[in-house]
Amino acid sequence: MPVVNEESGTTIDEIADGIHRISTPIPPSDDLPPGFTFNQYLIAGETPLLYHTGLRQMFPLVSQAIATVLPVEKLRYVAFSHVEADECGALNNFLEAAPNAEPLCGEIAAMVSIGDMADRPPCVMTDGETINLGQHKVTWVATPHLPHAWECGHLYESETRTLFCGDLFTQFGSEHPAVTDGDILETSEQARAALDYYSHTANCEALIEKLAAFEPENLACMHGAAWRGDGAALLRALGQRLTS
Repeated sequence: MPVVNEESGTTIDEIADGIHRISTPIPPSDDLPPGFTFNQYLIAGETPLLYHTGLRQMFPLVSQAIATVLPVEKLRYVAFSHVEADECGALNNFLEAAPNAEPLCGEIAAMVSIGDMADRPPCVMTDGETINLGQHKVTWVATPHLPHAWECGHLYESETRTLFCGDLFTQFGSEHPAVTDGDILETSEQARAALDYYSHTANCEALIEKLAAFEPENLACMHGAAWRGDGAALLRALGQRLTS
């Protein structure tokens, strides 16, 4: 994995055509003995999009990684799953660095948070709406409370069949391959058991099926390795665990 910052260990890897995973490891500690990773994803091309900003304090690391692919000021959209520091903590930093960039989010996030928090008005996506980025096309999939937060949703990129699945399939550990075809369900279930970060929404089964219907081939996880394989089957396996 190409290291872009030796001190932090931040890396950047192309996990699908034009889609780059930026990852910063958090070493094991008393607070989190297994360690952790924070991942962001850059969709490069004609209309670049950053998915997840990282914490505000991570802005220098994430922007440094982006700059190895394209100038940060060329970012057009800054998107995220839900409002949380590791999802959009550095949003305003990126809006300042990229003068033409807009926050990209769902209707609920815009209404309850981003319309006030962001230094620039958001581009609001309705459930199922698609935006053409040139080489890539992204669709917003609203999934309230899956895994958590009323405004939660996920972004699907159709050309590479990549689902940017946020906190779904969170994996402990600070050392992961950029992308794997190995088992991440069991490891993510360990994290769910330890942290209990799912909302246990009554609509879980329908929302899982809503995501699985896209039949993704790549899952861009926010914590841990990205995954490649039969994404629909893996999502349905997760759904069975959540509803059993």
